[in-house]
Amino acid sequence: MRMNRRSLLASLLLPMTVSRLPGHAWLARADAPAAEPSWRHGIAHFSDLKYPAGFKQFDYVNAAAPKAGSARQIAIGSFDNFNILVNGFKGRIVFGIELLYDTLMISSLDEVSSKYGLLAEAISYPDDFSAASFRLNAKAKWHDGKPVTPDDVIFSFNALTSTDPQMGAKYRQVVKVEKTAEREVTFTFDAPGNRKLPQAVGELIVLPKHWWEEAGPDGNNKRNPSDTSLELPLGSGPYRIKEFSPGRRIVYERVPGYWAKDLNVNVGRNNLDEFSFEYFRDPAVAVEGFKTNAVDWRTENSAQYWATAYNFPAVTEGRVILEEFPINNIGGMRGFAFNTRRERFKDPRIRLAFNYVFNFEEMNKQLFHGQYKRTSSYFEGTELASSGLPTGRELSLLEPLRDKVPAELFTEPFTNPVNGDTNRVRDNLRQAFRLFTEAGYKVNGQRLVNTTTGEPFTVEFLSDGPFAERAFMFYKQPLERLGVEVSIRTVDGAQYAARMRDFDFDVASYGWSTSLLPGSEMRGYWGSWASAQVGSENVVGIRDPAVDVLIDQTIMAKNYDDLVACARALDRVLLWGHYVVPQWSYNKMRTARWNKFSYQHPLPKYALSAFPTLWWWDEAKAAKTR
Repeated sequence: MRMNRRSLLASLLLPMTVSRLPGHAWLARADAPAAEPSWRHGIAHFSDLKYPAGFKQFDYVNAAAPKAGSARQIAIGSFDNFNILVNGFKGRIVFGIELLYDTLMISSLDEVSSKYGLLAEAISYPDDFSAASFRLNAKAKWHDGKPVTPDDVIFSFNALTSTDPQMGAKYRQVVKVEKTAEREVTFTFDAPGNRKLPQAVGELIVLPKHWWEEAGPDGNNKRNPSDTSLELPLGSGPYRIKEFSPGRRIVYERVPGYWAKDLNVNVGRNNLDEFSFEYFRDPAVAVEGFKTNAVDWRTENSAQYWATAYNFPAVTEGRVILEEFPINNIGGMRGFAFNTRRERFKDPRIRLAFNYVFNFEEMNKQLFHGQYKRTSSYFEGTELASSGLPTGRELSLLEPLRDKVPAELFTEPFTNPVNGDTNRVRDNLRQAFRLFTEAGYKVNGQRLVNTTTGEPFTVEFLSDGPFAERAFMFYKQPLERLGVEVSIRTVDGAQYAARMRDFDFDVASYGWSTSLLPGSEMRGYWGSWASAQVGSENVVGIRDPAVDVLIDQTIMAKNYDDLVACARALDRVLLWGHYVVPQWSYNKMRTARWNKFSYQHPLPKYALSAFPTLWWWDEAKAAKTR
């Protein structure tokens, strides 16, 4: 698909050229006069910006919010790293580290996909989206007082894409980054037409080149971007690290001279003087810590705890508030993910058999108090989720791929098997056994074995904690009824990250979050290129030409209706590939807080809880909780 786009680009450029002149003027024709770049204060994907140039503040903030107080939050596990460059695949990054850094642009939380200038006061790009230039704010500076420069942006891009495979996948289409003026940096893309790529580049976290190139704590060697570190990092953002205890506690404080504190995009934000994360190894202990007022805020991910653990006096007295916030800004898939690099999981019939065995309905009842619904899309919870049979534009996208996708995609709506009662469970186990048989397995002495090699069918579920372990334990019993040898391996966070990075697993619980306007990150999620990249998010190992084509078509969509059709077609192909056994979803964020804080009602649609960014310390409320 990349070759096709390059060929198309070459043909389009035959009668014209695109020249870059001083000041970064764009030429529509080779003989056209130079024009000044069109600088914009923000960028939207398929719609107009809500906020005009020179706007005073976002509508959803309280500009008069007091700057005071502190908040203590819960984190589960431990940490041993402050280096955001190796986040997610080396060591255990500390919670909240992103608030030390500013990005080029910042999202508006009451628009689907709009970004406004932060480090970059303006953005410019040609009509074909083949490049993007950012003009840095002259006031932008690091916490040590030095200015943020184009060299910092270039260093950050190169460091992030070389150390983090996920960033490498996200920015794979960027072929050049260069300084084009004193405060201007330009990103050149490998092909035109990707409308979201300028926005994606605007999300870039910018790091201080001069700090990274200085000698580290030993005084001799430069700091290594590829190493974990607990050295206090230098940032440019609203907060800095005040103090920490490795693996136990991290405290952030608001930077008094933060360069962007009065910028329109920051008015009414970052109101707390301090906030901290208190680390707990065990979620049950964390809940008890919350009850004793040792922490102020908890995001509750356990349906069981939400149903049973918050019936205590402070709740009935109003000193603790339980509140759910709707999830409108993201969708996605979470499931039992197969490592298709392993020979026994290459056959989609085997993977489908696992879905027939999974009794979601009984698990939801016994473990989750009936709170969840079954996930049935890679874009669950969004308009991009497919349903029924493909028609119209979706069908026209899939027709050229008919010989590359399962035939059932055109004749059967995708549905997960339904269990929940004895008869259905029995019927689904029969279907699973039939699929195992078709894939070359038989029962021998109560063990499922390969008919050719005689090797037993084994599976190891890789777990990183008690929640995943409980689900795997529930799954184990029906698989063993079929003769599958099941083991569950629970490892600590660092080992889990390392094994997932190296694709050293059979089946793991894994998820992909998708935005309302997905872009190049999908190549890192499900694209063939990423399947061989150690540390990528294509943990399943998908190598499917139809998936690659539809990812590219979704990324290159020229309008929203086309994007929806492309994403739904992609969703169908992924679902019918049976790469995961879909798990469950809940469309709200569950939170518990000691009643010490306030926020402006209503919160913006795409904010989740926005704690603590949009909240403020309420002294009158706090006095009643003491």
